[in-house]
Amino acid sequence: MFYQSERFDVEGPPVHISSHREKHKPNMAPTTTRKPQVPTVAQTIKHPAFPTAIWNLEPDQSGLTPVAVGRGGPFNVSWEIHGEGPIKVLFIMGLGGFKSAWQRQTLYFGHQNRDKYSVLLLDNRGMGDSDKPLMRYSSSEMARDWVDILVHVGWLPAPPSSPSSPLSSHLGPPLPVPTERTLHVVGISLGGMIAQELACIIPTAISSLNLCCTAAAIEITTTFAEHIANRIRMLMPRPVDHSMADTARQLFPASWLEQPDDCEVPDPSTTPKCGPPNPLSPKIPRPARPEYLKFDTNAQRYVAQEMHKRLDPSRFGLKGFLLQLIAAGWHHKSAEQLQKMADEVGRERILVMHGTEDGMISVPHGRKLIKIIEPEVGLIEEGMGHAPVVERTGWYHGILVERIRRGEGLDGREGLA
Repeated sequence: MFYQSERFDVEGPPVHISSHREKHKPNMAPTTTRKPQVPTVAQTIKHPAFPTAIWNLEPDQSGLTPVAVGRGGPFNVSWEIHGEGPIKVLFIMGLGGFKSAWQRQTLYFGHQNRDKYSVLLLDNRGMGDSDKPLMRYSSSEMARDWVDILVHVGWLPAPPSSPSSPLSSHLGPPLPVPTERTLHVVGISLGGMIAQELACIIPTAISSLNLCCTAAAIEITTTFAEHIANRIRMLMPRPVDHSMADTARQLFPASWLEQPDDCEVPDPSTTPKCGPPNPLSPKIPRPARPEYLKFDTNAQRYVAQEMHKRLDPSRFGLKGFLLQLIAAGWHHKSAEQLQKMADEVGRERILVMHGTEDGMISVPHGRKLIKIIEPEVGLIEEGMGHAPVVERTGWYHGILVERIRRGEGLDGREGLA
């Protein structure tokens, strides 16, 4: 039994499609209009857990590989594979995110269940350990970066040498011609836009497609004044405590931010291929003990993880952020393009998920994407924000496991799932 996608008008009331696997359902805290308290940067840096916010999850394979040859490159993209299992999962991060932003999913799929899954992570161009070329970024070109890495690691066949391939593109060199569906694609926010583009160019390689808190195109769903104010706030220099608090309140429901830190941290003594804390930035102090600690609240853990980025200017900077922001702002897939993609991937393989409390990409975008694609699973989750990967980790993993199992079954690999 699977969910059926709900068909409803974009301007209609929120629709909550419940999971039939209730053990993954999170506790719903009541929403509130009061601004939640977000700890200051100074308070967070002094916390003993601060040096342990980013986990030292050791990849099984990693590299820095040239991409975009013939597409404005080459430049290098940093990638990692965690796990040695037969089920291949791609986690595509959103605006300004590093590979480590998926650390909860990397831990679960690539370490705790490493014999079952292999997880591929990238720092998208402009971020982390990848190069930050000064050029026009687009979701379609960033998707081609993923194709280049997939070919490099052997998860896609090499493209034909002739540009007459049926999957060749006027945007660059010929694309691979997949012979089987082996890829489970998970994308959030801008990563969901990149995932849409990836599904458009290699639909026959995809076993399941999971689009979270994303959009076919960014549209104005508030008043014009609110829209302009939001854009100004995003770009105006502000004290770090103000920007951190405002971003946290856009990403997460107020009630979740103030709750005690609910993250299940790894234990280096028992977790496969997990080392003790080892902050990458020299500006972050070494931890006093070789273990991962808890913060006071969920909000404080968010602030800590953001500060690990901001204290590492060689890996996180304004240039790369703005270039990725342009890619997100200019992303556009028409209804015809998305329907064609859904036909070729197969709607029974697709999940679209959005939260009613998403302050980054408002919920009408999710409703519209569901209406256009008509996926087998369409979820509008009451009270959920923009980042269920951290806000509802266990529930989110349960949904992904179910969708991966669905794709594997459709491809005749029930024994693997």
